[in-house]
Amino acid sequence: MSNNVIDSNADKFGADVIKSPQPAAVCFYSDECPPCDAVVPIFERLAERYQGQMKFVRVFRAENRQLAEQLNIKSSPVVLFYKNGAEVCRRLTGYITKPELRKAIEDTIGGKCETSGRKRYDCDAVVIGAGPAGLTAAIYLARGKLKTIVIDEGLPGGQASLTHHIANYPGTNGAIRGKDLMGNMIEQVMSFGAEIHDLQEIVEIDLQSSPKFVQTEDADYYAPCVILATGAEPRKLPAEGEREYRGRGVHYCAACDGALYQDCKIIVVGGGNSALQEAVFLTRFASHVTVIHQFDKFQASQVAQDELFKNPNIDVIWNSQVQKIEGDASVQGITILDRNSLEISYLEADGVFVYIGNMPRTGLFQNQISLNDDGYIETDQELKTTLAGVFAAGDVREKLVRQVATAVGDGAIAGLMAEKLITSLHPQ
Repeated sequence: MSNNVIDSNADKFGADVIKSPQPAAVCFYSDECPPCDAVVPIFERLAERYQGQMKFVRVFRAENRQLAEQLNIKSSPVVLFYKNGAEVCRRLTGYITKPELRKAIEDTIGGKCETSGRKRYDCDAVVIGAGPAGLTAAIYLARGKLKTIVIDEGLPGGQASLTHHIANYPGTNGAIRGKDLMGNMIEQVMSFGAEIHDLQEIVEIDLQSSPKFVQTEDADYYAPCVILATGAEPRKLPAEGEREYRGRGVHYCAACDGALYQDCKIIVVGGGNSALQEAVFLTRFASHVTVIHQFDKFQASQVAQDELFKNPNIDVIWNSQVQKIEGDASVQGITILDRNSLEISYLEADGVFVYIGNMPRTGLFQNQISLNDDGYIETDQELKTTLAGVFAAGDVREKLVRQVATAVGDGAIAGLMAEKLITSLHPQ
């Protein structure tokens, strides 16, 4: 743990936070919690950067349940902000990004902290995104003796590292923890000499210049070739109250927050593999799970459907969508619209878990390369984009199947094609 972060508990919370002369950021975390594993290093990194301006405190929720309940904390992680003894700003929960946390910190303290001098990196290839696709591309590039830097706004491993287990990746003994699989890839990348610059907030990307230019908060990167492997993020539920109850009954990770709902009634929204698999998983804790799907049949595999339909603790509401999340301090129920009859009904629930697809992370470069109507990057069979020297791989590109195995395949193709291009620019 960083020396700049204080471990607190229910007995010390008043002195550490409420009576603190400095503003305070408080992170409630749990073990066996992938989003917690992701945010704790970010919290520690920012604690180092903002030392002297803000106090950084963390609380282990499992050992301080009464305090968490008093503060109405029903998920992990949750970051709260205090100033002059009172909670200020909005809470952050779930998959918290560094830019999101940094902005909340600066809003709380009322100013920006000075950064150290900028660094410049000149390399053969920059890979943006350290998920399975980006890491695989880096393996091929670095093994080809090309100077390669992987940049990621979060921690290396991507969403795959936050997956409870991966049961269909070739070469494993049937199932492997996502964290372990991605840890192996990260070690392999570094063994070939590639650098991974994690927790780097990307400010600007110029893919049309020569060389290509990537600017982060404290460094500038130049390379003739860029591979975009920024992936996708969970699509938020388009219902009234989603933002207000996120982390207080609305969740996007069953492995992280499912254990909070022992003997409770849970709603799962979605109809793909993730929705059905997580609905089955949640029956380990919940007394009953109801799946709500906007169509009259699932898009999930037959295996996933068979497993769901044979579970007596799961039922399905078809042709319906969630209109509103309702409750008091936490979720108490949802309002549902029947898409056929247009009738509105109310269903009691203690928690809502959402799996309605993903959104590509293309915001930084959407005006520079060609995207399809859903915002995914268009590529050819060599994974070239519409700009020379720019490739795309993994979930961020237009494709039919999004799995770890297909992301790795994309990374291999993009890495090999990029290596071929770079070698042609600098013939021996």
